[in-house]
Order: sequence, then structure tokens, then C-alpha cells
Amino acid sequence: MQDQYLRRIEYLRISVTDRCNLRCQYCMPAEGVQWLPHDSILSFEEILRLMRISTQLGFRRFRVTGGEPLVRKGILDFLQESAQLPGVDDLMLTTNGLLLPEMAFDIKSAGVQRINISLDTMDRDRFYENTRGGDVSKVIQGVFRSLEAGLNPVKINVVVVRGFNTDELPSFLTLAKQYPLHVRFIELMPIGVSSEQRSDFVPIQEMKELLGLEDDIPIKDIPGGGPAEYFRPNGFKGSIGFISALSRHFCNTCNRVRLTADGKLRPCLHSKHEVDFREVLRSGISDQEIMKLFAQAVWHKPAEHHMNNEAWQDTRVMSQIGG
Repeated sequence: MQDQYLRRIEYLRISVTDRCNLRCQYCMPAEGVQWLPHDSILSFEEILRLMRISTQLGFRRFRVTGGEPLVRKGILDFLQESAQLPGVDDLMLTTNGLLLPEMAFDIKSAGVQRINISLDTMDRDRFYENTRGGDVSKVIQGVFRSLEAGLNPVKINVVVVRGFNTDELPSFLTLAKQYPLHVRFIELMPIGVSSEQRSDFVPIQEMKELLGLEDDIPIKDIPGGGPAEYFRPNGFKGSIGFISALSRHFCNTCNRVRLTADGKLRPCLHSKHEVDFREVLRSGISDQEIMKLFAQAVWHKPAEHHMNNEAWQDTRVMSQIGG
């Protein structure tokens, strides 16, 4: 499947819920957000139907996200059914890690091949404050349970925020040196609550300078279809990656579209433009007709996002990025 700019689109990012068991400060206000009604969320059967249709258009990579996907009832059965669909070559999961100590082995058994874990700080008090009550020790335990379970690669997503966690970058570097973990540093994006915090933005080049990696040569052997640029300094068991959505955006090579929990297909992950597939799925039309609408939506994927525009913001994006 190609869009009008001849980009090969083969990666579908699927949000299975808008709910989360954390209240991270850059994701939502202190009072939280109003969750979507249950009947507004796509059923697992509806998601599986769209996945089957998308594989006929050449989609091969699928990432399950939220909110926090592991809080949705029946998620393991859904992951197992997804992994068994013909044409699904790569099934991935993005999680905040809180439930991984109990679920990592079951996730692997269900057919998930690799996992991304969001972890912006390893400091107990800082994590507790930023997530409004989260226990970082559970996330760290979940990281190592994922390694034990054989999920590979295990990637750690670190959104870098000036004045919050820049002093911890060397600690994350040590984590990748000592263990086969792939730590990715991500530029803060102007979405949700973070749209008001542009002074906290740290560009990738500054991160590299802080870590002493500005002269290293990128490597290409880390599995994944995302935009990260990876480095493996001498003696490292894992790697360090950087995801730059603003200072050097990767729109010209973007290969993915997003399906929201309420069935909206967003050809650009960070765009307000969307196509309502929930109503389409519930209208009784055929798979063939849905396929045509899906293909049209992908064809009209925009050339690039507009997050660099100060006026741009999206108040319901629940995660920074995954890949």
C-alpha cells in the first residue's frame, strides 16, 4: 500500500482503550479526563476485522497501544487472535509497564514479539509525582520480566523534559550498557498538556551532546519499523536510540497510520484529520467496501505533521510515540 507521496504504508498502530492506570502530568490534567463510554470503543471483533482487511492492503506490522492496553479486559485473548491472523508478521505492544511483572510471560505466549515500555524517570519520588501515584519499582521489575520472558527487543521510551529528567540521561545510558535493552530518547511533543510546555523542549542534538554520542555512527540492526536512530557504543549489551519528531521530523519516511480506540483512522498519527470507521463497521457494509474506504484514507495521508506550528495542538492524544 502506497500513499500519494509514494511512501510504503504497512504499519497500523491500534489503540484498544483510552483508559490508563497512571495520570502522567504531560498526558492529562490533575483532575483526569472523561473516559469514552463503553459502546463508543471498538470491540475486539471489530478491531480484528479491520486488521484482516488491512493485511489485504499490505499491512504487516501492528502495534497495540492505549491509554494503557493491558488494563482492557480480554486483552490477552485479543493479542493471541491478532498474532494468528494471516499476514500479521510483527505484533508489538506499548505499555507503561505497571502490569508487566504479572503479565510479561502471558504476553509472550500470546504471540507478541517485542515490547516498548514508557519510562521517563527511574527516580522513585520523581516517578510518583509525575504519574500522580505510580510505583516505578513495578515498572523496572516489568522491564526485566520482559527480558526473562523472551520478548525481543525490549525498548524503553524516555520522553526528555528539561528540568525534569535531563540529569538521568547518563543512568539510562548505563542501563543500555549493562543489559540488552534499547533505550530511546524522545523529543517532547506539543500535544495535550505538554502543548503548553515548549520551554521544556530538549532537541536530539543536545541530548547527544549530554551523552557524548554526537560523533558515534548509527547502527541498523535493531528490529522495528519506526523512526528511531540507534547507536551502540563499544561494550554495550543494548543500544541508545533517538526519536526526533520536531527538530528533524521523519515525515518523508513515515510508514504508519493510527486507529483510535473509538474507531477513528488517522492517516497521520499527529493530525486532527480522521475517518470514522466505527460507524462504517457498524453499518453492515461488506469487507470489500471497507477496504476501499481504508485505501482511500491511506492514500490521502498528509505529507507531514504540523506540530512545529504553535497553533497546533490535540487534547486527546494519550501517548507521545511508539515504534
